[in-house]
Amino acid sequence: MTKKYIWQHTAWPNLQWDEQALTSLITQCRKKQHFLLGAVSVLGFDLRLQAQGIILEKEVLETSAIEGEQLDPEGVRSSVANKLGLATAGLRPADRKTNATVEVLLDAARHYNSPLSQERLKRWHAALFPDGYSGFHRIVTGSWRQQEMEIVSGPEGRQQVHYKAPPPESMEQEMSSFLHWLNGSLNRSASSNLDGLIRAGLAHYRFVAIHPFDDGNGRIARAITDMALAQDENNATRCYTLSNRIMENRDAYYTVLEQCSNGTGDVTPWLEWFFQSFAEAVTSSQELINRVLVKAGFWQEFAGTALNARQTKVINTLLDTGKGNFQGYLAARKYRSLAKTSKASTSRDLEDLINKGILKQLQGGGRNTRYDLNWDRFERK
Repeated sequence: MTKKYIWQHTAWPNLQWDEQALTSLITQCRKKQHFLLGAVSVLGFDLRLQAQGIILEKEVLETSAIEGEQLDPEGVRSSVANKLGLATAGLRPADRKTNATVEVLLDAARHYNSPLSQERLKRWHAALFPDGYSGFHRIVTGSWRQQEMEIVSGPEGRQQVHYKAPPPESMEQEMSSFLHWLNGSLNRSASSNLDGLIRAGLAHYRFVAIHPFDDGNGRIARAITDMALAQDENNATRCYTLSNRIMENRDAYYTVLEQCSNGTGDVTPWLEWFFQSFAEAVTSSQELINRVLVKAGFWQEFAGTALNARQTKVINTLLDTGKGNFQGYLAARKYRSLAKTSKASTSRDLEDLINKGILKQLQGGGRNTRYDLNWDRFERK
């Protein structure tokens, strides 16, 4: 029996879903979203900017990692800091590809109220592949794909086709229809009772199903999702990252996409997965924002304490990792590695931090002595 893909059904691109089955999930997502946005709204400007920078860094790293690309974390931090106006001293400059990925995500969020056009999408695509290559393969950039597209797995000769996208000659029509729906549904969502979270999930799914570019479709789909969520919240500041959840549950993500794309047009399973991931992303972001507050509390508590650059770097690493998350705690060897310094300087730095009440020595001693921040002095209750 020949497999029939979702775009081959007569109802396409009109998708169906079981609203009743999704009601409790949407309610849960809205509660978490409301709580997080409320927490962010009371942050001062500097703290809000710090939180935005950390979340954007994670989004850039994860959205690329999903596609098998490993960006330089320090370069990402440098690019994000530069774009947001944060301090960049001592950071390694980012390459063109990293800068482009940051710019695409920022453009999607900052200009969320601008219509998404074919030209804008093509600019995003060209920016993501500045040299015209995806790995070792030359691709068409800034233009709809001109080749058939299949998602396959398995060895040569025994490959399994998981999904076949619409033919290249239909890309102009498919994308015109998609953008007409996306831009129009923003204005009509109130009257049509289309929930903004459902709209974001549908936008992601429809774009991936069309697969209009040679490569980069996943990254652009996630940027479109960010844009749709910003429209839903009427807020350009992204407070959570869905890419992190997709990366953590990548197999489930591809499985549910395949399940719906080979189905009859009912995307309820996809929307259920999308909402569950959204709720997890919001919860994860709340934890991250709590770490930002703890970090601010530390530097407020020790604002007048003289520290050298080595000490500051190690302290920030511990703060960014979070309480109890630094594997194996801090030891002299790890301090030397992080600070890139000598044994003698390490001993002086650690003793100084203990005397100033910043570090505390944990049980044990000798060569295996471990240390941790004196969290009780600055953690917000």
